[in-house]
Amino acid sequence: MPLSFPLLTTPYSRLTALKREAGSMVKVGIVGGSGYTGLELLRLLENHPSAQVEWVTSENYTGKALEEYCPAWMERMKLYFQSRDVACDARGVDVVFFALPHGVSMDWVPQVLDHVRVVDLGADFRIKDLEVYRQCYGLEHRAAMCVDEAIYGIPEIYRPGIRTARLVANPGCYPTSILIPLYPLLQAGVIEPVIIADSKSGVSGAGKKAGEATHFCEVDENFKAYKVGEHRHEGEIAEQMSFFYNGLVQLTFVPHLLPVKRGILSTLYLQLKEDLPETSLFDICKESYLHEPWVRVYPPGSFPELKWVVGSNYIDIGLKKTGEGRVVVISALDNLTKGASGQAVQNMNIMFDLDERESLTCSVLYP
Repeated sequence: MPLSFPLLTTPYSRLTALKREAGSMVKVGIVGGSGYTGLELLRLLENHPSAQVEWVTSENYTGKALEEYCPAWMERMKLYFQSRDVACDARGVDVVFFALPHGVSMDWVPQVLDHVRVVDLGADFRIKDLEVYRQCYGLEHRAAMCVDEAIYGIPEIYRPGIRTARLVANPGCYPTSILIPLYPLLQAGVIEPVIIADSKSGVSGAGKKAGEATHFCEVDENFKAYKVGEHRHEGEIAEQMSFFYNGLVQLTFVPHLLPVKRGILSTLYLQLKEDLPETSLFDICKESYLHEPWVRVYPPGSFPELKWVVGSNYIDIGLKKTGEGRVVVISALDNLTKGASGQAVQNMNIMFDLDERESLTCSVLYP
């Protein structure tokens, strides 16, 4: 059963004014369109049969044509980056995507939430415990009332809440790669609440802003762990796991940086409560996601790889028992698609009663 917690959501009957007319296009605004997640949103929405991008903002490139900033858009989409006047511009669209760094969206979302539905790709509304948010991001939250209302945006788990939400907190890429494979096993109560998550990400997960750690000469032909025991996503992952398990879950999370552009592969080390056969564990995961279009559970003995998901909205899952009472679960996804913008579009589709597969690609960039 999908989780119903938390459910502090505005009833859909009170959102009538926010719904588009039947059969009309969903009008979209994007705040922060020049970063990797913003550009990925534009890529996915370009040919959406039921949505139209009305405007896109960028503080650094105001007035510049999208095709001038990124020539890949030549003769595709005639948009200009505009300055941020979200409170005004939001009244002319049905949904706004915020693709901004943490600590920024919390000042804008309360201003627009009475007029438009929001999908926030940043971290400001993902964590319910505001003290955990403060510890992870070093900020006092300035929009606590919106945190209470926000629905965590993993459709495979929180779809009923997403459908009626005014505000969806789109999950982080690492959390998505860990939480989707763990959810069925924690819900079934077959694993101990002690999780080791070993995750590897492509460099685009760090965002577009230049930094020494992601400089080509630092990343190429290299592989390293970073922010061990202090990554900002750890609090988000641990909180959601505690919701699934309905109790405290101990998490050891170690992220690594891969010398590739896109993709996350997470390896989860788990202890079984009782020694179940591998086929039973496979059946638990397969049954949980049997009707989910973007979750693929590999048959026993097969394991995900980045090359089978990059460019798509899939998350792939494989598992294997490695000894009595021990199991390893492996997942792979594209950090910019299912790990960010693809999941955001999937959430938008659900919010507006569209087929959640619309505009999302199953095409994998292989080779």
